[in-house]
Amino acid sequence: MSEATLRVLTLNTLAPFFADWPRRRSVLIEGLRALRPDVVALQEVAGGGEADEAGGLLGPEHHLVPHPGRSADGVGAVLASRWPMRTVGVLDLHVTPRTAALPWSAAVVVEVAVPPPLGPVIVAHYKPTWQYDAEHERELQAVRTARYLEQVVAERRPERVDPHGPDAEPHVVVLGDFDAAPDAASVRFWTGRQSLADVSVCYQDCWAAVRGDEPGHTFSPDNPLVRAGLMPLDRGRRIDYVLVRCGAHGPTLDVADCRLVFAEPVDGVWASDHFGVLAELRLPPHPPGVWH
Repeated sequence: MSEATLRVLTLNTLAPFFADWPRRRSVLIEGLRALRPDVVALQEVAGGGEADEAGGLLGPEHHLVPHPGRSADGVGAVLASRWPMRTVGVLDLHVTPRTAALPWSAAVVVEVAVPPPLGPVIVAHYKPTWQYDAEHERELQAVRTARYLEQVVAERRPERVDPHGPDAEPHVVVLGDFDAAPDAASVRFWTGRQSLADVSVCYQDCWAAVRGDEPGHTFSPDNPLVRAGLMPLDRGRRIDYVLVRCGAHGPTLDVADCRLVFAEPVDGVWASDHFGVLAELRLPPHPPGVWH
């Protein structure tokens, strides 16, 4: 991390039982260590706890917080950070019987000890359900997670805030494989374009912040692993996100850059059926809520 800059990555690595895992693993290791992300949300990784495959991909210097629950084959999700993390809360997102199809559907919320002046930062590794026809469940999961994060923010907000001073809001980043495109109700809710269940929040979509209307598909038929997988007719969607929470005057962190990673083969090897999303976050030029 350069001064006052945080590099955040989310990547679904595709369970290691598919598509020549030894070669894919080598591509992932080389790529992840070249990118040097500070905070990483990995989905579809095998193992658990400190022995998780995520540790093998990222290296021993990372702290790991796994999602609760694993599929029968041992696959789940892990959040990793270069700095120590304190678990703030774990939300079970099994909101209807259909969500049982993903045992590790959850939101893991941690406080990452990012050094000053940027940190600490609240990070939520969010994994809703995946089925095409389960947007109702994803709406419920989004509302449950957003409500909890608002409670976390309220606990950290100073009791007295000068209405004419800077926004006294902690930094909150939500990232993961949302399994929903930007026009889905659950993502529209996250990004402040609609309310759900009498709840309204707003998070800056890092991709849209710097890429505008570029499709940015993270699950694409251009990737042969998509065509060979369980959803071979998918026409391409952007379903992996890094989001930054907004206060009354906008996001508390500025998006310096956001790009796709692992979006090309290496010596003919595709790392995963998903492309990763890498965002670089920094302090804004001046605090939101202050006229300069």
